[in-house]
Amino acid sequence: MKTIRRLIYGEVLYAVAFVTLGFLSLFFFFDLVEEIQSLGRPAAADYGLVHALTYVTLMIPSHLYELLPITVLIGTIFVMARLAQSSEYTILRTSGLGPWRALKTLLLLGLGFVLLTFAIGDYISPPADRSAQLLKARYQGSITMGQTGAWLKEKQGYAQYAVNVNALASDGSMQGVRLFEFDNQGFLVSMAQAEAASFEGDESWSLSRVDRTEFPARGTDSARIDRTRIDSFRWPNQISAEMVSAALLKPERMSTIDLFEYIRHLDANEQTAQRYEIEFWRKVFYPLSCLVMVVLALPFAYLHFRSGGIAIYVFGGVMAGISFFLLNNVFGHIGNLQNWQPWLTAALPGMLYSLLSLTAFGWLVLKR
Repeated sequence: MKTIRRLIYGEVLYAVAFVTLGFLSLFFFFDLVEEIQSLGRPAAADYGLVHALTYVTLMIPSHLYELLPITVLIGTIFVMARLAQSSEYTILRTSGLGPWRALKTLLLLGLGFVLLTFAIGDYISPPADRSAQLLKARYQGSITMGQTGAWLKEKQGYAQYAVNVNALASDGSMQGVRLFEFDNQGFLVSMAQAEAASFEGDESWSLSRVDRTEFPARGTDSARIDRTRIDSFRWPNQISAEMVSAALLKPERMSTIDLFEYIRHLDANEQTAQRYEIEFWRKVFYPLSCLVMVVLALPFAYLHFRSGGIAIYVFGGVMAGISFFLLNNVFGHIGNLQNWQPWLTAALPGMLYSLLSLTAFGWLVLKR
């Protein structure tokens, strides 16, 4: 069995690596063409070809994370179909490779792909993607969202704050920060507007060039509004750099732990977290789809191929992989709009393809 596993694993790993390299090259070319269009614009005069190449290179881990389940499916289908076409798989079956043993062999290989996908999506892709966005911000302007930027909320003892961050600079600092303080009854207590702000550890911000306005307490006779100009102001809070990045960037660019912490922060401040909960569960279930893909590819080893017929099945594998990717994105948007259970929204595409793969395995492998 060690020889058989070594044969199958070697063939599948080589095929998956080849398919992944092809897809990554295609995405690299498309991204580079898009970035080249930005060269020479007045708003990005300092953005050169070297920066464009660096940006596109930093985006490779994100593409790799998205493509791995698809390339695992295509590569495994190609290997299984080729082994069946050359009658090598028939020889393996007569050597003791039964259906359940073959399934176990592929599941062990799929588990390796699961761990690889999780590691890329959690530890490599988020920092690389963040570095890419900050690189572009350095030469093309700050990172912002819409006309007003991002809004966050923070509860502290007997006060609560509404925070508006207009943009994120290339060095990770914040620009155009507005801070609204309310008492426990919801009345405005003070308002501060800072030109810039930076993170001091995980528990405070340092605001620079602050215009602070304090309003009289409710129930007092004073109608005086105090306005002061402060060079620097320290604001203790629990809003981390990852939370600000999540509000300004896409949630899929965060790691699983950062998403979990951000969801807890939103829940603690009574804010909707549906979108981020869906993305969190997608981060959990998406690597597991590699297991589904290898099971879906196994029945191709039990088909009978005519000369040249393997290309049709590989094309079918490509279409199945693309359909899974599209279905995964579509269900995310539908679940967010229809307020479905986040875990069910994220798991449903994998469940459907698991049912399809097990049905194909039972029909083509066990009953034939």
